[in-house]
Amino acid sequence: GAAAKVRRAETAGHVLNELFEALVEKTLTQPTFVLEHPTSISPLAKPHRSKAGVTERFELFVYGRELANAFSELTDPLDQRQRFEQQIANHRARAAADADAEEAEFEIKLDEDFLAALEYGMPPTAGMGLGVDRLAMFVTDSASIRDVIPFPLLK
Repeated sequence: GAAAKVRRAETAGHVLNELFEALVEKTLTQPTFVLEHPTSISPLAKPHRSKAGVTERFELFVYGRELANAFSELTDPLDQRQRFEQQIANHRARAAADADAEEAEFEIKLDEDFLAALEYGMPPTAGMGLGVDRLAMFVTDSASIRDVIPFPLLK
């Protein structure tokens, strides 16, 4: 449950995220923008310009569900490499510590091509995820994306 996820969380940002998902997310019935996510849970988002430890990111919640996720893209290749390396180390540590952990089911690798592209230079960019899948979940009152989009290769 949520308590176990909090105990396994490797950073304060992960603890905040687990607590938010367990205690707050389902209470956000009115359209609500949640801002400034911790850097540790936002590996592709640019650090906030004036607030340490958080990113330029928001999520839109409606009726207790995330409808959109958006952020300023991280364009610093050194910062991105460091975050990717930390993410990989955390993933491997969780997989090694618990053979039943989700992380034990797959391996992640450093995307050197993406990092090389950042090194060549990337202009300021932003991304937003608002897919048909999330809209279908909202309209059909489905708790899981698997309920609305077929995933034949997943359990």
